[in-house]
Amino acid sequence: MFCRPLSFYTDGGKDFRSNHLQQIGLQLGFTCHLRSRPSEGGVVERPFKTLNTEVFSTLPGYTGGNVQERPEDAEKDASLTLRELERIIVRYIVDNYNQRMDARMGEQTRFQRWDSGLLSIPDLLSERDLDICLMKQSRRRVQKGGYLQFENLMYQGEYLAGYEGETVILRYDPRDITAILVYRNEGNKEVFLTRAYGVDLETESMSWEDAKASAKKVRESGKNLSNRSILAEVKERHTFSDKKTKKERQRQEQVQVKPYIPSPVLKEVKEEVDKATDTDTSEEPMVEVFDYSQLQDDYGF
Repeated sequence: MFCRPLSFYTDGGKDFRSNHLQQIGLQLGFTCHLRSRPSEGGVVERPFKTLNTEVFSTLPGYTGGNVQERPEDAEKDASLTLRELERIIVRYIVDNYNQRMDARMGEQTRFQRWDSGLLSIPDLLSERDLDICLMKQSRRRVQKGGYLQFENLMYQGEYLAGYEGETVILRYDPRDITAILVYRNEGNKEVFLTRAYGVDLETESMSWEDAKASAKKVRESGKNLSNRSILAEVKERHTFSDKKTKKERQRQEQVQVKPYIPSPVLKEVKEEVDKATDTDTSEEPMVEVFDYSQLQDDYGF
């Protein structure tokens, strides 16, 4: 429900054997364990099945539990982004799954069962600290003028010019790498230096995967590799994807198909999906970017 675990048990998947997860465990103070036998995963396989039948099977692009169940046009119907899918899963767990009454838990919901077993309120990590902890890490050398290069993008941050030639630690969110946090090792501690922004990307959003794929495309086309050329390629990819999705929707509207009826459990979730997948053709407003760390220093909050 909340608070930091003492132990974290997983199967042997690649993601669970990564340095990133070991780093998170070290910072949060929990030990990672890999299950030794398939039977040890039964406690989580049941919730997976519930998610599959009550959530995933109702969403566009669902591929079925096996080849026999796979719809013919599964890929053509797929229209959700990973962020939209993440929001749907979280809403289902918080608003539905954890609120169900269960006879096996003394006619309590999962949330009530958890709450009744607490001897004291656990110490909570602030959401901001947790966000930073879950970020991925990389190391780069500060270039002349205080610039940093990461995933073919150039960044600049205040005060970085004073650390020219030093290797610093970068923390970044793979969902948006237009801004990164820069740290320096001092003894056994990481000391925050500054927030660095992608040059000409201050009001943009770009995922790690988009940047990587677009940089490869720009390089193959023989164009100069820069923040502007990568951003232009990202926008072109998104425009093409939006047009393709709209075309598929128009095609589906022309074909008489069985109407989709969401389960009562996911009625609210389906409405959220419809809102999230509506195409917005209006221009995004220009926004002013503030430095969070500078605001803390200036106003003391």
